[in-house]
Amino acid sequence: MLIGDVARHSGVSTRMLRHYDALGLVRPSGRTVGGYREYSAEDVRRIFHVEGLRSLGLSLKQVGRALDDPAFTPSALVGDLIRWTEDRLGRDRELLERLRAIDASAPTGWQGVLRVVELMQGLDSASAARRQQAVLSRPEDAPIAADLLAGAVLAEADPNVAGALRWALARSGGDGMATLAAGARSADAEVRRRAVLTIAEMPRAPGTSAVLAEALGDRDPAVRGPAALALGRRGVIAAVPTLVGMVVEGVNDVDAAEVLGALSRDPAHADRIMAALVDELAEPTADSAIRIRLTQALVELAGTTAREVLRRLAHDDDRAVALVATAFVGVLEERSAAGRGRPPGRDNDQRK
Repeated sequence: MLIGDVARHSGVSTRMLRHYDALGLVRPSGRTVGGYREYSAEDVRRIFHVEGLRSLGLSLKQVGRALDDPAFTPSALVGDLIRWTEDRLGRDRELLERLRAIDASAPTGWQGVLRVVELMQGLDSASAARRQQAVLSRPEDAPIAADLLAGAVLAEADPNVAGALRWALARSGGDGMATLAAGARSADAEVRRRAVLTIAEMPRAPGTSAVLAEALGDRDPAVRGPAALALGRRGVIAAVPTLVGMVVEGVNDVDAAEVLGALSRDPAHADRIMAALVDELAEPTADSAIRIRLTQALVELAGTTAREVLRRLAHDDDRAVALVATAFVGVLEERSAAGRGRPPGRDNDQRK
């Protein structure tokens, strides 16, 4: 077959066939009387072999070795090709994410595109200070690349930079929630924790309560704790068991006690919260430290029932618990007296 016929049947251009010939990769077996290249069936078969190996990413030099060197083995080269392809795919995915971030920011001109690119470059910096500056120095009127910020906060280990990213996302009005929700279900507990902390600071964003409620069942206390605090501050009673557990475990127990106190101001919740704390106090496995934390949590609760429980604890067999309860009873009585407008510690008939 002449070169034009080969090109039509193989899909390889005549220019490339001449290039293969010049490299010695596929040389036609013959020439016509007029000097034109003439390819045999074996030559055409070799062309298909060349194209097949090129489709795997081999260079023309590597293709030549593969076809002509009997000592050439594919195993090492294929392994290298896999690694090169994985690297290229990683770069392509990164480029795709960057393009999507730019598209999501809906820039009105190239200046907006450049601002997003500048933000991405800043967030990629090895310097925590520069990453933080990239977030905080963004102009007020610049479009918010929320998905980009959400992805960055899920990967950010520096607490100051993470705080800046959460602040920026809180201003986004809910954008980036899909990325954060996916982060809250990550296999990595640290990523889940970062996602929950960020979502907790976005109370106006739709869907946040549902994600936080799901996080209450997380096996890691560093994830379910922030979720419980956020939900409790929103008045969600389902957070109570986790909050009580935080008091028992001594993990952010002061914050948990304050949230329980705020929830107890709703009469519909007060009895349930009180019962949960009293049940933990009665647990045989509760040591002195746990019972002291529970006693401290009772001080935060509204109503007279908490004071009655504290008075009973003032006579507890555990002296440390009794002393703490006695001190808190005195504090609560002083508060009550001040609220009634009389000097603390003095009965009405002793007033002068």
